[in-house]
Amino acid sequence: MGKLKNQAEIGVIGGSGFYSLLAADQVEEVRLDTPFGPPSDAFMVGRVADKKVAFLARHGRGHRLSPSELNFRANIYAMKMLGIERIISLSAVGSMKEEHAPLDFVIPDQFFDRTRGRISTFFGDGVVAHISFADPVCPQLSALAHQSAGRTGIRSKLGGTYLCMEGPAFSTRAESNVYRSWGMDVIGMTNLQEAKLAREAEICYATVAMVTDYDCWHEAHDAVTVDQIIATLKQNTENARKLVPEILRALPAERSCKCGAALKHAIITDRAAITAEAKQRLGLLIGKYTGD
Repeated sequence: MGKLKNQAEIGVIGGSGFYSLLAADQVEEVRLDTPFGPPSDAFMVGRVADKKVAFLARHGRGHRLSPSELNFRANIYAMKMLGIERIISLSAVGSMKEEHAPLDFVIPDQFFDRTRGRISTFFGDGVVAHISFADPVCPQLSALAHQSAGRTGIRSKLGGTYLCMEGPAFSTRAESNVYRSWGMDVIGMTNLQEAKLAREAEICYATVAMVTDYDCWHEAHDAVTVDQIIATLKQNTENARKLVPEILRALPAERSCKCGAALKHAIITDRAAITAEAKQRLGLLIGKYTGD
């Protein structure tokens, strides 16, 4: 399954509420299938801030898919099929530190994996690759997101660690306090797999973690009402709607980071040992390194 030329430049993963950024009479709904199955939903493709953008509702429209049910490989592979070189990922998180208050945006530069059994790689089944993941997000895209937040009046922090838990239940107090003792900044359920797969796909990736509440470690946690959380979610979404066009306006036309060559030295398998089936399945990712 090959690349759909010039379909989009930037991918945005979040909730379906972001579709409103697209002009209703200019949006195209694009349904794709991948070697790894279907993505969470159709992509909504259009122009924002004079950039070609593809929006994907991470959990499907109507929020039908739990974090453990997400087909992360299909979501990222489909982005690659669309020709996307950069992904902005927006997600709700809990805060593990007093300094990250509800309505703050944290743009992490590290992840800590507490998921279990999720598939986090395109490789295996005949092709072995080991990407560098010491610095798991694109520093340039993350810096642009932080700078753009400042210009829109959104309080944000550049840097910090996103702990990715399995879910769907939230943490116990014991777990939450352990995570705090480890120095975690925010906790969520989705972004670690996205970051790994984007790196393997040689796509720049940055997370904008939108704080909705303090995790259960906080003494005021039990006093927070559902209405308060919903109000915070709505305000975070409104702030993110302001932020995304600002990031898009600031993006340079060309990438100058290392993300676009992440597989250059990562593929370990002898090229002669890669089967035709594997080349067909992974050609979009590895073709430029295998000569196919």
